[in-house]
Amino acid sequence: MPTYSYRCTACDNAFDIHQQFSDASLTECPSCGGQLRKVFGNLGVTFNGTGFYRNDSRSASKPVSSTTASDSGGSSSGS
Repeated sequence: MPTYSYRCTACDNAFDIHQQFSDASLTECPSCGGQLRKVFGNLGVTFNGTGFYRNDSRSASKPVSSTTASDSGGSSSGS
């Protein structure tokens, strides 16, 4: 079950509660009866390993071997 953080807009009371995805969001502060707002924080996600970036999934760049006109198709001198 996920944990949601709430903070009251009237009294600044903050608390966490376990709720199912199908449960409705809380709207009333249990302390003062004021309006509650969900608090969204940073997620603790770390991507370790290879393949998470475009350059990680590719093999090392190889130099392109280009043949010049003089190497492959110049004039033939054997005829």
